[in-house]
Parts: sequence; structure tokens; C-alpha cells
Amino acid sequence: TGLTMSLHSVSLSSSVLQACISHALTSEKEEVMGLLLGSVTRSRANVTHLKVLKREDKRPDRVEVSIPQLTSASTFAEKHKCRIVGWYHSHPHITIHPSHVDVRTQKLYQMMEEEFFGLIVSVFNHDQANLGRIQVIAFQSVGLSKASKEINVIPVELSLIHIS
Repeated sequence: TGLTMSLHSVSLSSSVLQACISHALTSEKEEVMGLLLGSVTRSRANVTHLKVLKREDKRPDRVEVSIPQLTSASTFAEKHKCRIVGWYHSHPHITIHPSHVDVRTQKLYQMMEEEFFGLIVSVFNHDQANLGRIQVIAFQSVGLSKASKEINVIPVELSLIHIS
């Protein structure tokens, strides 16, 4: 069987959304990334924490997770009684839509954990009235073939999740 969308919605705490956007706004010239932590219940990801990651790739339009950073995020998640449920990265000055690299990266993550999802924060873009615009999209890959670039967009909800 191929990869299918296993999530129907993603709920972000307001502090996580604010942190993702703030992190994305730190660099106009290169993408930034982090990991999203929380839980998944009944096809809904509830994101309560995030772990900002240090850039490792020298190419400005690529991000990757190093093993030490992944280990640190896992330890952080255990301490907060949650798990890594997704990743986020920025698209400075480019469209919100996942690139072929994003789709391929997401596919690899989903092969290890089918509920895993990606979140893209598009920043430093302007609309027709030349007003600054920030957009957020959550997605999962569909299909196992290398040629498949299909994605499913997942509704993102802002919720006031109580964090103890």
C-alpha cells in the first residue's frame, strides 16, 4: 500500500504558532526549521511544544535534522510527556506550497511514522496591495513512488491548548 493521509487536522497552541512565525522571521535569506511536539488523537495532531533546530546545511534553501538535535528533541519530548509529531520550516520570499524536496523529505518521515506531518511558514511575501503576508500550511505526502509529488493539505487550527 502507498502512503495515505492519516491526519485530518492539526491543532497548534497559540504559543507554538507564534514561535514558528517568530523563528521564520529571523532569516530572509535562508530557511529555518524545527520539530513539533505533542500528541495525536483520533487523526488530529495537537501541538503543544516545539524545538528550534540549528541550521546544518550550507545551502540556503535546504534544512535537515542532525542526529544530536533529534536526540535532544526526543529527550525534551519525553520530559514533557509528549512526542515528536511533525516538523516545520520557513519559506522566505517563496510560495507556501511544498517543493519537490519538501514532499520527498515528508515522505521519508512518514515512512517511519505515518501520522508525521510537515508545516511550512511562508514569510516576507506581499499580496497585490503590497501588504506583508504570512501564510501557514500543514501537509502530508501521498504515494510511495519517487515520481509522486502529490500532497494532502491538512487544516490547521489555532487552539488555546492548556499547557501544564
